[in-house]
Amino acid sequence: MRVLVTAGSKHGATTEMARMIGEVLAGEGADVDLAEPGEVGSVDEYDAVVIGSAVYMGRWQEPVREFVDRHADALATRQVWLFSSGPLGDPPIPPDDPVDVAGILDRTGARSHRVFPGKLERSRLSFGEKAMAAAVRAPEGDFRPWDEIRAWAEEISRDLRVGAA
Repeated sequence: MRVLVTAGSKHGATTEMARMIGEVLAGEGADVDLAEPGEVGSVDEYDAVVIGSAVYMGRWQEPVREFVDRHADALATRQVWLFSSGPLGDPPIPPDDPVDVAGILDRTGARSHRVFPGKLERSRLSFGEKAMAAAVRAPEGDFRPWDEIRAWAEEISRDLRVGAA
């Protein structure tokens, strides 16, 4: 089973999540490629695709949206899973799904979409990003639930094995 894991990440936290998902899938026997969305020329060689994005201002990153636009027809014929990274704190801020995910789910025929809390390091933010974080009172810290991310990747692996049988 060939699997592409791709994610858009502004400061690297979502890429780290994608890397873990790829490692879990590879550990379960999948042949996994991890690539930036803009580096993928074709998804034709893959049986499945996991697509993730950091969420800013309620939206997925533009390179990921462009990836979906370029490959929508091919993605619709493959097994696809989506994940978003971004809410911070407990309860998470913002509490809602990204505004563009419903359309991405429809275009790709994705099997599921998961939202995972993200990470905020103020020292890595631009002046504008710091102002936005302050305006919405976003808490600083690493809120990524690694056990939940691993469990979700294991679910994907089980689905791939069932689909291949």
